[in-house]
Amino acid sequence: MALSIQSNMASMSIQNQLGRSNNDLSTALERLGSGFKINSAKDDAAGLQIASRLNAQVRGQDAALYNSNNAMSMMQTAEGAFDEMTNIAYRMKELATQAANGTNGADEGIALNAEYLALGDELASIMQNTSFGGTKLLAIDTGGVVASAGVRATSASLVGKFSNTAAPAVTFQVGSSTAETLDVNVFTALDTIHITLGTKTGSQTGMSNLLTPAGATTATTGAMDVIDGLIKNIGTARSSLGASMNRLDHTMNNVTNMKENTQAAASTLMDADFAAETSNMTKQQLLMNSGISVLSTANSTTQMIGSLLR
Repeated sequence: MALSIQSNMASMSIQNQLGRSNNDLSTALERLGSGFKINSAKDDAAGLQIASRLNAQVRGQDAALYNSNNAMSMMQTAEGAFDEMTNIAYRMKELATQAANGTNGADEGIALNAEYLALGDELASIMQNTSFGGTKLLAIDTGGVVASAGVRATSASLVGKFSNTAAPAVTFQVGSSTAETLDVNVFTALDTIHITLGTKTGSQTGMSNLLTPAGATTATTGAMDVIDGLIKNIGTARSSLGASMNRLDHTMNNVTNMKENTQAAASTLMDADFAAETSNMTKQQLLMNSGISVLSTANSTTQMIGSLLR
């Protein structure tokens, strides 16, 4: 190469290399500082697009798991109410069976009837007042609350989650897409229970006295059949909720599995490899140091040419 004072090709070449080394060093420092391999679209346009979709899915799945846990708690609350109603119905079955026996006198019949009506009031109260986070679950939408022993009084409309005529099924969002939903429908069984308890029309209809209206000692044996039907309908509602809760358990397990693997995939695309980036940073720092040293030597070449003119 000829010696020239018009241009210093060695210096220009070294400056270009220093620029590249400086850019690579900046990239390594950015990745080490942020912890991400992709910090902008220019780092990996396709990878950023894929990672964004994966991260959106993960965020949706996090929210879906939150929804699912709330849904499970809501159904457990309703099922717990049905469990207590079943225990009450068992006792009412005992009372109805005892009252049907001809050995009872008027006083015995009155005592049995008083407890029977009180338990019926409690069943109605559970149906109208069971709630989750302040939201009624089982209340009928045409009203009716307990006013006093054996009497129902019409009230303002009450809408329960599981007994809403306008939306018989409760839809839970249990996944990150619109297709991942769980519909729970116990409306028919609840409607029949409300009819039996008399809470649908606002007056006690199905749960009539154990004794005849005249107060005779002969028990109304039809109460035994009414309680049998009540127990059956409570069992139908409980079994439907139980099936939905079992399904929800599996749904939550599957969503958790998808979330973990999706997070791992996004991490592979986005996360910086600290070992590799640390090595790259050290390499670029060495190149920068050596480049600056060589650039100083290259820039002194023109001074050496000037010495030839002396």
